[in-house]
Amino acid sequence: MEGTNPASGSDEEMAERASRTFWGYLGCELIRRDARETVVELEVEERHMNLIGMMHGGVHTALLDSAMGLAAMTARPDEDVVTSSLNIHFTSPARAGKVRAIATVVHMSGRMVTAEGRLYTVDGKLSSMATASFRVLERKS
Repeated sequence: MEGTNPASGSDEEMAERASRTFWGYLGCELIRRDARETVVELEVEERHMNLIGMMHGGVHTALLDSAMGLAAMTARPDEDVVTSSLNIHFTSPARAGKVRAIATVVHMSGRMVTAEGRLYTVDGKLSSMATASFRVLERKS
């Protein structure tokens, strides 16, 4: 799989490969991806919580990073991208139930992709938002 953009295949192929990675460990589910946006959902379970019953900030961050990364990979299907910076704002708690991350690419240049993502609770409340920069890597043959 090295040197192959995971977003370059079908959604089913990508989901199958991703199920064996951190994405699968978290329990992420790809809902939709296209040139405009990427939508990922997660069923928040006890393992995703912190000690006071809210979704752990690391889960917010990982989910948004994954959604934005997939948006960046979809925008640059013949190249590999990695997160180079990420900024997150937590706006309200997420608890047990489904959350939805929506990510879009907001800018691309020669070697960088910038994306933004928003995480919503099942009732549509904004729970966190993030921006990230992704470095486009040179492929090693």
